[in-house]
Amino acid sequence: MVENPVVHIVDDDEAVRQSLAFMLSSAGLAVRLYDSAKSFLDGLDVIQCGCLITDVRMPEMTGIELLHCLKERAPCLPVIVITGHGDVPLAVEAMKAGAVDFIEKPFDEQAILDAVKAALERTEGVPDGDFAVVTARLHSLSERERQVLEGLVAGQPNKVIAAALGISPRTVEVYRANLMAKMEAKTLSELIRMAILARVPIAGSTPR
Repeated sequence: MVENPVVHIVDDDEAVRQSLAFMLSSAGLAVRLYDSAKSFLDGLDVIQCGCLITDVRMPEMTGIELLHCLKERAPCLPVIVITGHGDVPLAVEAMKAGAVDFIEKPFDEQAILDAVKAALERTEGVPDGDFAVVTARLHSLSERERQVLEGLVAGQPNKVIAAALGISPRTVEVYRANLMAKMEAKTLSELIRMAILARVPIAGSTPR
């Protein structure tokens, strides 16, 4: 972990910014607030090391666009995206753009603190280069579990995956729990990180 890290928060919603600031400050972390992606980027050259929490949906520049900018200007800054319910496809897109985690609103305090801690320590469920470990875990999945995984990577909710596979949403939940156990993923974001690392195809897409 870097010395004296700062958690940078970018969100156009002042209530969300203040809520996150209070939560993280209470945990002893230094916090800096920004009301837009542009205001954050304007001061990027003098920004202290740490991590970034950004909303996905923002006017002028979205969290996805911010991620693409940071890939060029600050590739070592870990980014956590926060997203509203139903925005999982956007969160998946954000992780493909380089985000280390995503958290859905309304967010749980412990989930935020755990995500920030992991980002600051640069620890993930599977190291970026550990392709062989992820591939081995993928091979342990049944065909149906693999199909459910592909649906999750596509950002599809359980009922959509169920309809596509001709099974019930409850059965999808069972397969989802099984594949997360086999992949040793504690959260959906960790599972998606692994899938992206292993280049799991997206359900319904045409291979190139």
